[in-house]
Amino acid sequence: QVQLVESGGGLVQAGGSLRLSCAASGRTSSVNAMGWFRQAPGKEREFVASIRRSGEITVYAPSVKGRFTISRDNAKNMMYLQMNSLKTEDTAVYYCASRASAAPSDNREHYDYWGQGTQVTVSS
Repeated sequence: QVQLVESGGGLVQAGGSLRLSCAASGRTSSVNAMGWFRQAPGKEREFVASIRRSGEITVYAPSVKGRFTISRDNAKNMMYLQMNSLKTEDTAVYYCASRASAAPSDNREHYDYWGQGTQVTVSS
């Protein structure tokens, strides 16, 4: 089993920045590609960004490309999401996820483990 715990969420004004963290523990040998997803009230969970274990390949949703940066530190079993130029429409619960496959993916069905989520609220 793999445990994922997100942190770093909070309330920020539009145009501001936040950095989310995701800590992995347990059977971390099963953690290969990782990703961030988000879910706003009344909406389905949507893809935000994904990263290969090596960090050399990243994928972003068009809505966040150029504003968000995904990264990871495998030595610390950590993944991060730097979010800049935040907009009110970025308000959501953000989840980190991991999969055993090496390839980053924008499909939530491809992920094996999920964290509990961290709330991000962007005010106007």
